[in-house]
Amino acid sequence: MTTNKMEIMEIKKLVLTMSIPIMISMLVQALYNIVDSMFVARVSEDALAAVSLCSPIQTIMVAVACGTGVGINAMMSRYLGQHEQKKAQSVLCHGLILSVISGIVFAILGLFGTTFFLNLFTHDSLIIQLGEEYLSICTSLSVFVFVQIAYERIMQATGHAFYNMIMQGVGALINIIFDPIFIFVLGFGVKGAAIATVLGQMIAMMIGIWITNKKIKEVEVNFKDFSLNWIVIKEIYQIGVPAILIQSIMSFMTVFMNMILIAYGALTVSVFGIYFKLSTFIFMAVNGINNALIPIVSFNYGARHFDRIFKAVRFSLLLTICIMFLGTCLAWGMPDLLLALFDASKQMLDIGIPAIRIIGLCFIPAGINVILGAALQATGFSKASLMITLCRQLVFLIPLSYVLMNLFGLEIGWSAFVITETLCMLISLAFYRRTCNQIQRIERV
Repeated sequence: MTTNKMEIMEIKKLVLTMSIPIMISMLVQALYNIVDSMFVARVSEDALAAVSLCSPIQTIMVAVACGTGVGINAMMSRYLGQHEQKKAQSVLCHGLILSVISGIVFAILGLFGTTFFLNLFTHDSLIIQLGEEYLSICTSLSVFVFVQIAYERIMQATGHAFYNMIMQGVGALINIIFDPIFIFVLGFGVKGAAIATVLGQMIAMMIGIWITNKKIKEVEVNFKDFSLNWIVIKEIYQIGVPAILIQSIMSFMTVFMNMILIAYGALTVSVFGIYFKLSTFIFMAVNGINNALIPIVSFNYGARHFDRIFKAVRFSLLLTICIMFLGTCLAWGMPDLLLALFDASKQMLDIGIPAIRIIGLCFIPAGINVILGAALQATGFSKASLMITLCRQLVFLIPLSYVLMNLFGLEIGWSAFVITETLCMLISLAFYRRTCNQIQRIERV
């Protein structure tokens, strides 16, 4: 048995050394998402609208991949904290198989469901054609992103976040480099954006396989004596399914918001798509902390080092508030410059500037919700985290947006984001306090 840094390293240093590499890699990933849309916007406004309408499906794919990854991450970390290497190994192998199966399922759904999905929002033949070209490639080769994310979570669970940064960062950079080549030089248009995306995912996956086999000693990818165990699958998805739902809900939120916004024109949908890309850049930094916090909390929960859990959550909240404050300052100080990255017309600026400024006010409470949700997931209280996310993305946000936009107009309607995140922050704090009390009772037994 070897001593793991997650039970001995000073907690602030541990959170930083785990989160900064993940944060950098996710920021690069977010940068790629923004650059991707910037290039597509230069094809045409119809191309940007088509890719924006496809975004919910991509988000659902990532949600399933990341949710499964959360289950892998949390269970591997917990077993490693209990020094149960064989059980951690079993979780790893099951997680990779589940990721491959998920990729196959989405390839089939993309083959038969893309046109139906796009027709839910528009009957513009050009936008539908462009959306089909983009989404069919992303879904048919989605197995790459599923396996890539599984390897990312294996690295995080074993405390090797630096390798995660290399893997994800290289994939995103490959995407950024090949985007203009495929879109403009080779003349593939939105197809080119999809090809560059898949190429980056494939290379990242290959790097992840190589690093895990050569550099990570805590576990081994070995299917020699493997046998399928439904108990292990159940353990992964007891944590993974709520995490999948938590991230998938964002896709449904985007779908419903697009349904509300399309009444104000396709340009308004594009503005919301641009905001979504820009906010992702800020939230990726927080998600880096979030992804580091889950294995830290899970490991120490398994090792019964409860004081380290509380210290890690407090420090993560402090970092998150600082990052989100910076995000709010950017949203208020330079919304016009941010929109100009997407070749925004005057009409788009008129809609987008107030939208970004108003929604930017929700960043700090939203960040707090993300971190507390991670703490609840990692300690086994996934249902509470799911409930909070349901309120954030659907139960509060969609009705509020619809009512405010219909009664007071588009600009006032954006404040639904601020009201929703603030209310949910209060709920999150109440759930987390209850969770802390339960952990303290366990500690006293």
